[in-house]
Amino acid sequence: MGEITFFTEDISFDVQHEEQVKEWIQSVIKKFNFELIGVNYILCSDEYLHKINVEYLDHDTYTDIITFDNSEYENEIESDIFVSIDRIKENASTIGTSETDEFHRVLIHGILHLLGFKDKSDEEAKKMRALEDEQLASRSSGLTQ
Repeated sequence: MGEITFFTEDISFDVQHEEQVKEWIQSVIKKFNFELIGVNYILCSDEYLHKINVEYLDHDTYTDIITFDNSEYENEIESDIFVSIDRIKENASTIGTSETDEFHRVLIHGILHLLGFKDKSDEEAKKMRALEDEQLASRSSGLTQ
C-alpha cells in the first residue's frame, strides 16, 4: 500500500495522532475498493492556497482545500491535496465544531473527491456531507479528542 504524507508550507502545524489519521484515511480508501498509491497533504496558509487557486484553477477565491488528482489508472489514489489551516480554524469557529473535527472533515473531503464523489449541485453536496459524517464516525475515538 502507498503512503500518506503531511508537509507544511509557510506555516507551522503538527498533525495530532498522525499515524492513526493515516490509518483512518487508508481504511476509507480501502472501504471503497481503491488502491492507495500516494497522497501528499500540503498544509498551508490562506494566502498560499489562494495563490494556487488563482494560478492553477483561475479562481480568485479563498478555499479550505484543493485536490489535484494525479492518478493514472481507475481505482487508484495518487494526489497532492492542499489544505488551508487558516480556513479550517475559521470554519470550525463559524460552525461551532472543534478544529480537529474540521481538519479531519477537510482531509476526508479531498479523499472522497478522489473516490469520485462530487459536490457541485445541492444534492451532490448533501450526499458528500453525509459521506463525510459517515467517515468521521468511523474514526477511532483517540482521534476525536
